[in-house]
Amino acid sequence: MKNTALTSLHESLGAKMVEFAGYKMPVSYGRIIDEHIAVRNSVGVFDVSHMGEFIVRGKDALDLVQRVTSNDASKLAIGDAQYSCLPNGEGGIVDDLLVYRLDEDMCNEGEHAFMLVVNASNIDKDWDWISSHNSNNVEMINISDKTSLLAVQGPKAIDTIRSLTDVDVDGMKYYTFNKGVFAGKKNVLVSATGYTGAGGFEIYARNEDIQAIWEAIFEAGHPFNIQPIGLGARDTLRLEMGYCLYGNDIDDSTSPLEAGLGWITKLKKDAFIDKDRLVNQKAQGLQRKLVGFVMDDKRAPRKDYVLETSSGEMIGQVTSGTQSPSLGYPIGLGYVAIEHAKVGNEIMVDIRGKKRPATIVKLPFYSS
Repeated sequence: MKNTALTSLHESLGAKMVEFAGYKMPVSYGRIIDEHIAVRNSVGVFDVSHMGEFIVRGKDALDLVQRVTSNDASKLAIGDAQYSCLPNGEGGIVDDLLVYRLDEDMCNEGEHAFMLVVNASNIDKDWDWISSHNSNNVEMINISDKTSLLAVQGPKAIDTIRSLTDVDVDGMKYYTFNKGVFAGKKNVLVSATGYTGAGGFEIYARNEDIQAIWEAIFEAGHPFNIQPIGLGARDTLRLEMGYCLYGNDIDDSTSPLEAGLGWITKLKKDAFIDKDRLVNQKAQGLQRKLVGFVMDDKRAPRKDYVLETSSGEMIGQVTSGTQSPSLGYPIGLGYVAIEHAKVGNEIMVDIRGKKRPATIVKLPFYSS
């Protein structure tokens, strides 16, 4: 099992540590509900250094990124980030990821540079997949093992980090980034992104710099009662927003169109993996769709629970579910047959043999 550069720090804080994607990670430091509310109301910090980072650069770098991703990376200016996915050639998804258009000072004239940020569980899989389509010998560098990543999330995140960096965080738009000095450490990438829906930033830095950055953030955030946050609250926060989790809501068997990711699937751009298949799927109509639903019962739905009509017809299954800390009732995501996917439809969730009522709702579940 791998450690992040902050594993010993988490242990010293009394975190409950679990194996996740091959890493020893903090799932919580206390009650998950308290950590969740801290992020929604103020500010919290996640160590997500298990994520993977690849540099892709060269004169054909854009062509490679365009070929393997569903979104249109040609629209990215330097300093822009983009959510995308890697189609798998069979209508499914290899992974979802972020694409960063980097400053070209690291390239020769006429070349481009990108950073791809991928899920920890898929680092090797994604590297092999992208490499297999790298027909023009674009330079690829896996910097995952030497890169740490902190997510500083919540409405007080900007007030926490403002004094720590020369990056203009007040002027930074959503899904943009810049590099600068952070907590006295050079060449730190500050990104206005996150997986919580609470606003905030993600901080990429070298492993050897990350503990000093963590400590500076907590000192600056003390007036806002800043808290360390584990993966448990990360999951409840993302689910309230209806964000997909790879391995649950999307995987190699799910189409990005079925998953509601048509907005990152640019069917009008030049050829990319699965373009023709996805164009045909859209034209013929989807057979199923990922929907959000709220329980009319107090019991939370869990992954793989069966979804049915009131007459007992099986129409799909749950992919994610939890008791929403912000809303106070159970919520879930699941795929259902398209004819049953309309907002307002009543469905049944089979919870250990008992049928519990639920209603399909528009996402996100939570809005501030």
